[in-house]
Amino acid sequence: MVQQVTKGIKISVETNFEGTFYKNYKIQYAFEYQVTIENQSKDAVQLNARHWTILDALNNVEIVSGEGVIGNKPVLKPGESHSYKSGCLLTSPFGAMHGFYNMINLNNTQKFKVFIPTFKLSAPFAIN
Repeated sequence: MVQQVTKGIKISVETNFEGTFYKNYKIQYAFEYQVTIENQSKDAVQLNARHWTILDALNNVEIVSGEGVIGNKPVLKPGESHSYKSGCLLTSPFGAMHGFYNMINLNNTQKFKVFIPTFKLSAPFAIN
């Protein structure tokens, strides 16, 4: 598990290799990740958008941006947390992800970024 705190918002990420399959005659490596967002600040906040950079061992880079997470824009009061699971496909058994969330402090309407630490994606069979 990797963790990082930005402006009182703690991000924790755990990953899991889900398996391989073929898509368009190419092997794909499926990974799941679970993110927990914990509000350790004194203000209520809302997550409005996400931005991911996904890298694989073959130097492929994919950028994913969008509103909310899994169709939600969670509001977190002080002490509350929100967890969700998502996934990605890589064309190699190794990779990494990192990014940030665009959030707003609901007490003073200030917008800010919360950084998601880099986490590794690796298929257990490929680890030596």
